[in-house]
Amino acid sequence: MQASLPNLLQRLQHGTVAWLHSWWRLLHFAVLMFSVALTPSSYGRDRRPVLAGHLVADTAPNLAWYGVLSALVSLVLIRIVVVTSLSYGLSRFALEMVVRVLVLELIPLTAAAFVALRTTLPAGLEFSQGRSADRQVTEQELHNDFFPRVAAGIFAVWMLAAVSCVLTLILAYLSLYGFTPWALTGYTRVVGQVFNPAVTLILVLKIVFFSFAVGLIPMASSFYFGASYRNKVTHGLSDMVRLFAVILLIEVASLMGNYY
Repeated sequence: MQASLPNLLQRLQHGTVAWLHSWWRLLHFAVLMFSVALTPSSYGRDRRPVLAGHLVADTAPNLAWYGVLSALVSLVLIRIVVVTSLSYGLSRFALEMVVRVLVLELIPLTAAAFVALRTTLPAGLEFSQGRSADRQVTEQELHNDFFPRVAAGIFAVWMLAAVSCVLTLILAYLSLYGFTPWALTGYTRVVGQVFNPAVTLILVLKIVFFSFAVGLIPMASSFYFGASYRNKVTHGLSDMVRLFAVILLIEVASLMGNYY
């Protein structure tokens, strides 16, 4: 027991150092990508087609699938909330509950998870396998390879969350009031009361931080490990755990900001 204690402490120290080092690498990569994003040459005429291609390829297919899935799930959840509210005599709170549960919480979270699982995590693993291990990344690669993929992941989360929020608000109105314009005044008043400046700011910040996590974390591993990334993490499991841990922390912070 006495002999194993120093070994245990040593392993704990090495694990802590490796954990801190991995987060430091992620922070360094994020700063590097933001510096590239603020460089005007990243949007030059010769680089715009590559950037636009990644934006369209990562957003359009996800937008179609996620739009359909979120509409179906939203209709089911809206119906559940409405029926439950009517059964307890709380129908006047049904719309507010729908907006808070779906628009404020579920849609941004599912949009980030959808883009991560469908696009950024597989793309990061695939891209890393085509790179040479332990080779210095050039500035040309930063602008042409890394930055377009990071920007596409960030933009995809923004677009999916924005479109799905609007679609859910429309479906909520139709589910509660039907195809009539006469309830629009009361509907906009209730929605406006939910989206006060503080709640709106928290929602925007949550979507932005979700998108940064989804776009940066998979490509950071590819940046540092290259082809050895395949040996470093099996099928992106390490990145997946880190990504969803960050998303969970952001979600907890937003809940505290909205309800405490």
